[in-house]
Amino acid sequence: MKELTRAEEQVMQILWVLKKAFVKDIIEKMPEPKPAYNTVSTIVRILEQKGFVNHKAYGKTHEYFPIVAKDNYSKFYLNNFLSGYFGGSFQNLVSFFAKQNDMDIKEVEELLKHVKGDINTEDNE
Repeated sequence: MKELTRAEEQVMQILWVLKKAFVKDIIEKMPEPKPAYNTVSTIVRILEQKGFVNHKAYGKTHEYFPIVAKDNYSKFYLNNFLSGYFGGSFQNLVSFFAKQNDMDIKEVEELLKHVKGDINTEDNE
């Protein structure tokens, strides 16, 4: 899997929400100033080449849909982020986050409870 550019990720975020869309539908969901149709069309075709998107053709019109789940990309991105900035250590990430946000021990413990709760919920599913 490849990391997405900011523009590619913006389009993917919209496709993950819409599930399937034509280029005009993607543009509708983008903030102002809206990019040109050709720009978004090019980004979607690049996403297709990268294996993130596929399409269904209706004559000359294409309806695009994601083939990479948002969760899968999130895990990939987070792992790259951890290895690139924190030596692959989640502990280093949490330590950095706690220091940057002046978190006290009680706040860190609350965060750990929340994480443990999420892990227990996933284990029960």
